[in-house]
Formats: sequence, structure tokens, C-alpha cells
Amino acid sequence: MMMMMRSFSELFFLGLSLWVILAGASSQEPQVPASLARARSQEPQVLASLARACSQEPQVPALFIFGDSLVDNGNNNAILTLARANYRPYGIDFPQGTTGRFTNGRTYVDVLAQLLGLPNYIPPYARIRGRALLRGANYASGAAGIRDETGNNLGDHISMNRQVNNFARTVQEISRYFRRDNNALSGYLSKCILYCGLGSNDYLNNYFMPNFYSTSSQYTPQEYAATLLQDYSRQLTDLYNLGARKIVVAGVGQIGCIPYQLARYNGNGSKCNEDINSAITLFNSGLRKLVDGFNNGQLPGSKFVYLDSFQSSKDLVANAASYGFKVVDKGCCGVGRNNGQITCLPLQQPCEDRSTYLFWDAFHPTEVANIIFGKKSYSSRSQSYAYPINIQHLAML
Repeated sequence: MMMMMRSFSELFFLGLSLWVILAGASSQEPQVPASLARARSQEPQVLASLARACSQEPQVPALFIFGDSLVDNGNNNAILTLARANYRPYGIDFPQGTTGRFTNGRTYVDVLAQLLGLPNYIPPYARIRGRALLRGANYASGAAGIRDETGNNLGDHISMNRQVNNFARTVQEISRYFRRDNNALSGYLSKCILYCGLGSNDYLNNYFMPNFYSTSSQYTPQEYAATLLQDYSRQLTDLYNLGARKIVVAGVGQIGCIPYQLARYNGNGSKCNEDINSAITLFNSGLRKLVDGFNNGQLPGSKFVYLDSFQSSKDLVANAASYGFKVVDKGCCGVGRNNGQITCLPLQQPCEDRSTYLFWDAFHPTEVANIIFGKKSYSSRSQSYAYPINIQHLAML
């Protein structure tokens, strides 16, 4: 199994990035290229038409989000961590500019909120309280994992256990708007959708970082997947016990093929790090079985949907041209080989035509990729994206 650790030069640049972030870097807003502007001008129409096809009203009362940097939208902005994106050029294509989203525009859950007909993007829990919580909250945190220690190499973060605790506080806070009527509160929560996307950092920033963590010497890949699933099962059950009934869980994507890995791996026969992909497959397989168990009576009255992020990311690479992608192995913004040795630095100039890139930086997809993931998981009839039903169907239950 390949040994992985950030080099001194990488840590230096990451440290430099943090210094610039904390110093409050600023510059003129980069211009959006005409080709990307044309592509983006069509996207809201597509999303709006999908939402209108379902209902003029929101299809669910609220969306609550748990996860890592793939869906974090600002919870890490005020904490001491290298896992932050509240600097340009992050958000270069987002209407509100730089917010803390780890991409150029909308995240997957931003797209999902639009498809569900919700009136606004779901705000980060760090800056929302009171009645606004009735529309949902985003608890996600860059570098977070299922295990508490995951991501410690990057600094502070909000682990899944802490995110669940924040949801418990939310339930307690919103209960007053139901005048402490537990039946009314339970009815509301049973209609909300919860999205949970954890596990990537438990591999990238834990198991496959043996010079910082001991898990790879403590567990075989099979044992590690089993212990992750045991912890995750408890966390998901805690959400159920707090009142959640409609829960979407995303598997881990093909992270052995992200630019960060492509820049480091020198394997035989494959550009990707198949050691990581194989380990992730064990976790994903177990997660799908976990969903089957929950749906088959382990958590009565619940409905879980499993998103096959691994297969969907493979699909985007295999059929890149049909989706309009020209570059699938490099970040649009980054440094070094594959633009993946160091992730996007403050004030760095990104690629011009972001609509043709699958990856925004060393780790995260572009807005265009997020739109595709969102539309497929929402309405696709193929179980290679959503299993056993899609999210549109889940919202209707």
C-alpha cells in the first residue's frame, strides 16, 4: 500500500495560503469568460424547468446537510484550519462570490436545494439561528470525517459526531415553533430530507496518511471499512432517533483518480491509485448494505437513498465528451503536476473555460460537474446514481 504524506514544500505553501487567508487577501474580481458565461446562462433554466415540472411549491419543508468540503459552504470560515475556501478564486462563478464553498460555483447540495424547489440556498449552521432553521441548515465542514480524529492534520474541523450534536440543538431550538407539540414536530421532521456525505477524508486524511495516523497499521482495509460503517451506522441511527425519516447517504467517490492522487501516484497499468479505490469500494459496498438494512425494518418508518458517487464519477470520466468535459485529470486551479500537487492558492488565476473541466482544484468538482451529479441523483431512473429510488421520488413519499 502506497505511503502518502504532504511534502515540506507542500506544507509551506499550505501554510502560506493560511497566512494570506487570515491576512484577508483581496483583489479585483476576475472576469467570467464569455464561453463559460454562455454555458452558465443555460443552467438555471434547466434547473428551474426541472423544479417546475415537480411543483411550484417546495417539495420538502427543509434540507439538512451533513458532510465535508464537498458540501461545506462556510462553516470553516471562522475556525483555525487549512481546510478553508473563503478566498478568491473560490466562488468566482457563484452569484454571492466567495463564501467558503470549495468550488467555483454551486455545490452539489446547492443544486439539490434548487431542484427541490426551496426558495434559497441552505445557509451554513455557523450563521443561522431561530426561525430560519425551519428551512434547513448546512452543518458540513471541510476535512470532517466519520471518525473524530480524521482531518486533524489540517487543523480544526467539525466532525460528523459534532454535526449530529448540532442537529440535536437545532431540533431543540425549532421545537418552540411547534409550541412543544411533539407530534407536530415529528410530522415536520419526517417530511424533511437529510443529506449525509462522509467518508472521503477518513481515507485521504486518515487511513492513507500513515505518517500522521496509525489506522493503516491497526486495521486491514476490510477492518477499517467495517469500523467506519459501525460508527456511521450509529450516527445515522442518532439522526433517526432525533426525528429524521428521509435520509440520503452518498458513497465515497473515485478519489484514487482525483488530481491530488494523479499528481503523486506512479502505479503500473493505471493512472489512478487503485489501492485507495479498492479500499473505498469495500466501504461503499458496506454502506449500500447498511441502507438495505435500514429500509428493511431496522429503522421503522424510515426511507434511505444511497448515492453511488463512485460509479457516477466513473461515468463522468468515461463519457466526458458527452457531458462537455475536455479535461478530466487536472484541476482548473492548482499548482504542479495535474494542478494537483498544491491546491488552489489565494488570488491564483484559474483556467479560463471552467465549463470544460471536471475538477475545480486538486480535490473538488467544478460547478458543472455538481449540476450533473445533482440532476442525475434527483431524477435519474438508473440505480447507478440513486438506489433504491431517486431523490425526486423520496421527496414525494
